[in-house]
Amino acid sequence: MNSVQHLPREDRPRERLVKFGPDFLSTAELIAVILGSGTKSQPVLQLAHHIVAHFGSLDSLCNATLAELCSIKGIGLAKAIQLQAAFNLGLRASRQVIQEKVRVEHPDQAYQLVKDDLEKEKRELFIAILLDTKGYVICHEIISIGSLSQTLVHPREVFYPAIRHKAASLIGVHNHPSGDPTPSPEDYELTQVLIKAGRLVGIPINDHLIIGHQRYVSLRKEGVIF
Repeated sequence: MNSVQHLPREDRPRERLVKFGPDFLSTAELIAVILGSGTKSQPVLQLAHHIVAHFGSLDSLCNATLAELCSIKGIGLAKAIQLQAAFNLGLRASRQVIQEKVRVEHPDQAYQLVKDDLEKEKRELFIAILLDTKGYVICHEIISIGSLSQTLVHPREVFYPAIRHKAASLIGVHNHPSGDPTPSPEDYELTQVLIKAGRLVGIPINDHLIIGHQRYVSLRKEGVIF
């Protein structure tokens, strides 16, 4: 298999990363480092450039399915899995980074915090925003990833990170991929289950937001949580 060994040492992506750091590498070079090797007919850096050109943007590449990655000549299932795992780790890290301490005093502040993660998501995701005793955001974590129409959420998964991070309270958020944030009967039922579980563990649910296309519904404002 063809690798980067044919390149002058100073031009090899791995050596450039060690010398200059990842910020100095192009997207294709970083992908080449992840892949490690190309094929008999295609060097790894050439393959990486082909991948970038095929998807057109980093956003499209990061959201590519295994089947879409495998459709590229030179990318088998093993390499597709490597790429998807690397992209997903980066996505998870970006979702948890909070540039400054944010205090949530109104549902709109919680909405602004996670809307970019959820409004274009094709699957239904449930996120927990964890708050400290003064209402500042500790972090937010994806609890569950579902299908186009539903996600299965268990109180155990919701409150585990809250307990681990010593959160004083939390806000549940999930999206409706249809774009319509109108609560379903299941949404009301889940909210009641989480309220009861929160009382048992001493970590109250401050709100449950349902996000659609450029709008949301707060179940606290609806009077479901009080």
